[in-house]
Amino acid sequence: MQLRKINLHFFVVGDSLLMNTYRILLGIILLPVPSPAFSQLNDGETVVFLGDSITEQGAAPNGYVTLVRQAIEAKRPESSIRIIGAGISGHKVPDLEKRLDRDVLRHKPDVVVIYIGINDVWHSTRGQGTEVGRFATGLNNLLQRCTDAGAHVILVTPSVIGEKHDGSNDLDAMMEEYSVVGRKIAADSGAALLDLRELFLNHLRHYNVANQDKGILTSDGVHLSAAGNRFVAVRMLEALGELPARQRLLRHHVYFKFEEAVSQAQIDNINREFAELQTRIPTIVDFECGLNNSPEHLNDGFTHAYTVSFTSEEDRDTYLPHPAHRKFVELLDGKLAGVFVVDYWVAE
Repeated sequence: MQLRKINLHFFVVGDSLLMNTYRILLGIILLPVPSPAFSQLNDGETVVFLGDSITEQGAAPNGYVTLVRQAIEAKRPESSIRIIGAGISGHKVPDLEKRLDRDVLRHKPDVVVIYIGINDVWHSTRGQGTEVGRFATGLNNLLQRCTDAGAHVILVTPSVIGEKHDGSNDLDAMMEEYSVVGRKIAADSGAALLDLRELFLNHLRHYNVANQDKGILTSDGVHLSAAGNRFVAVRMLEALGELPARQRLLRHHVYFKFEEAVSQAQIDNINREFAELQTRIPTIVDFECGLNNSPEHLNDGFTHAYTVSFTSEEDRDTYLPHPAHRKFVELLDGKLAGVFVVDYWVAE
């Protein structure tokens, strides 16, 4: 099945790239890496998503809860996994405590995803929010009751009230304060954490450079747009162990234009030596190389593409002056008509 046209054909060194059915269904292709935050769901298990209007809308057609259900059904049609949405508009932590038995525990869930906090902060503007101490107590209570009932819990930090990424939304300071509470409770209890706030902000730094207050992942600064529902669905599938957990990677892209006199045997040797750097420099986490085959002919003579991946800028800065890299650069002397380098952090 052809998913999309790829102009650069990459020959992957090491493990082959995985095309995941979930990513195809949701229209998002991401590089998978090992170590999921949560083990994969067992056949017949029940997952309840507990929250406010975001989760209520998430259970509608094309909402994130529905997308999670559809993705699991598409990949594991015989699993009989139940996905239940239990969101009610306007609800805060105290509201969730009152209806936990009725809307969640009666389903005998194996996993409960608690995605709450936005209204606890947002409603403070009219004197109806939840004080941070009460928020922490209530979140702990929800976690303990779910755990006592035999359910695993995934705590989700509140995403955004306004999509500006530079801290200039009116309630950003409170959102951070309440997110810190969720992170601490997860760390102290050993519960799984989906830090949706940090994931949102990282996405917005890349895709909202203009710093708009809405319209990227939300329709109004709070409630999810179609893109936001897809984004959250992928994050939830990762948290549930139904998608491989991702790692934020720094890409070092290198493009070569070889002199006409350079033989194919010499190019083959360069490719092999470049690939070997990942065995000689431990900060390299992935390497790919490929030959341009674009029908658009916009490559300006650059024919060979290479991607070297790192987990930090410090790791990249170790790679550049490394003796093995310097020796490889010496191998290129007199063989290149041009070189082009671009580095960037991978955005979701």
